Amino acid sequence: LGNGAGRPFTPSVACMWGVSVLERQVIDFLGYQWAPILTNFLHIIVVILGLFGTIQFRPRYVTGYAAWLVMWMTWNVFIICFYLEVGDLSRDSDLVLTFNLSMHRSWWMENGPGCRVTPVTPPPSWAPEDHRYISISGCLMDFQFIEVAHSSLQILLALMGFIYACYVVKLISEEEDQLRVDFIGGFDSYGYQGPQKTSHLQLQPMYMPG
Repeated sequence: LGNGAGRPFTPSVACMWGVSVLERQVIDFLGYQWAPILTNFLHIIVVILGLFGTIQFRPRYVTGYAAWLVMWMTWNVFIICFYLEVGDLSRDSDLVLTFNLSMHRSWWMENGPGCRVTPVTPPPSWAPEDHRYISISGCLMDFQFIEVAHSSLQILLALMGFIYACYVVKLISEEEDQLRVDFIGGFDSYGYQGPQKTSHLQLQPMYMPG
């Protein structure tokens, strides 16, 4: 890093990660999905700290960022399983992603490519008064597969980030070790040096009094 290694890669990756997470944050806000909103917010903060650690050569920040990326990938795997209804998970549950504070829905459910939304009138008797009852048709891709694609992209980016974070920590450690060796070597160069023996002796004449 002292020689500039890896620096051209940092801004481009940070921008790519930032745009992808902000896009997902906006989509989750529009869908009132509070658990993903909080998780995305934490991820944005950790990305900023990781970038700060990379620029300022702070291996602890970068290591913490790498550890968070493991949790971030785990969260996105859970989101994929949730929308694909793996095991006992159900994407119709309001408790998992909204803390049961609002009705769960993905923004892509109504706004996916090709989707046509038609209000149903009169609404059925079981429909809540503060919610509209609609019919959705013509979608080119079901919303759950769009959500799965978004989470898959986040897993891919997080994997790249984890590898890059490990690479940065390795560079910082190598540079610190090199600086330590240079410091010790420079200190030893000023050490005490004993008298050196010469291979030739200079003889001086001696005069004896008569």
